[in-house]
Amino acid sequence: MSVQPPRVAFFACAYNEVDGVANTAHHFEEYAARHRLPFLSIHGGYDSYLRKEDTLIKAEFERGWASFPLDKKHDFDLFFGKHYKAAEALVRDFQPDLVHITGPSDVGIIGALIAHKLHLPLFASWHTNLHEYAARRAASLFRWLPARWQRAIGSGIESGSLRLLIRYYQIPRLLFAPNPELVALLKNGTGKPCLPMGRGVDVDLFQPERRDRQADGPFILGYVGRITVEKDVHLLLQLEQGLLDAGCRDFRFLIVGQGAAEPWLKEHLRQADFAGVLRGVELARAYANMDLFVFPSRTDTYGNVVLEAMASGLPAVVTNAGGPQFIVQHGKTGFVAKDIREFVEHIAWFLADRERRETMSRAARAYALSTTWDAVFDFIYESYGKALASGARNLPACQTEPVTLRGPEC
Repeated sequence: MSVQPPRVAFFACAYNEVDGVANTAHHFEEYAARHRLPFLSIHGGYDSYLRKEDTLIKAEFERGWASFPLDKKHDFDLFFGKHYKAAEALVRDFQPDLVHITGPSDVGIIGALIAHKLHLPLFASWHTNLHEYAARRAASLFRWLPARWQRAIGSGIESGSLRLLIRYYQIPRLLFAPNPELVALLKNGTGKPCLPMGRGVDVDLFQPERRDRQADGPFILGYVGRITVEKDVHLLLQLEQGLLDAGCRDFRFLIVGQGAAEPWLKEHLRQADFAGVLRGVELARAYANMDLFVFPSRTDTYGNVVLEAMASGLPAVVTNAGGPQFIVQHGKTGFVAKDIREFVEHIAWFLADRERRETMSRAARAYALSTTWDAVFDFIYESYGKALASGARNLPACQTEPVTLRGPEC
């Protein structure tokens, strides 16, 4: 890190929610506070406040009546722009060297506008595959149509949404993405440099020693995350049926989280317990009391929950799409499955001889120990420094063709 680290104004899409963006935002703040780095954190929420803690400044702006839910507790405020002047004043007073946004949210849009107006270099990180989310949600709305039409509509929505997202991500000067596929996608699609931005895990909070359930009892298959269609949670039902068809009976699902698909899943899963939203030690204990982590999502850009599970000593079975496939070492810390049949085979392998789980459990924990948030943000700050040193501070915040989305145009 340079002797004089840059002053960062960070606009987080999510903060009070339970997801990877909010988790990253909190760890980013904690990193800045530990290292006494000048850091302004701006986000939306349920209240309006301004807090100063040494070199860290946190500002929350309340979302109003014009908000609509993207999911439970994930809102987009159509009139969030009413906070623009107050946010701009904060940024002016803070005098950052750069602005970092996390996506095309109500918060991210005003962050990009402020960067453009104040001629500040704009950086952005990709956290959510919104184009895939849009396609899956659309599919759930058109179930009454023939399957061929559903696929055509979903494909059109996904490709159209991706084109808009690529245009939005052409605005920043430097991009970050959480896995190699997305790094390549953004590089090729925007023509802008894109660097990897991984995730860390709190190995002191998430650890196998928090396990306190008795050794006997059913094999616990764990899932942690939002219970929504874009997380492919409907596949848990297929997984349950596949295991039962294979003669596996001594298992139960432990599902931690909430979301719009929760009532449907509760109605259809026969061998499942729902814990709701857990945080802190309660969440860590829930992980440790699982025997295997199963994550059917094909849209996750990284998979923070997979890393938390591994830190808790859990092998994981994940899909061969999205970020989790790059976390799990196939055959060593878990398995990467290409379809439900392989999911069932891998889980049945664990159920047949639970002692074989222990070797993978130790390997999963060892991998998690090698990942730290400090390493993640050390790299981000090094990347900031290199970009600024190369002249970014003296160039316009945006350099691209005119953008048709709402937001700054160069």
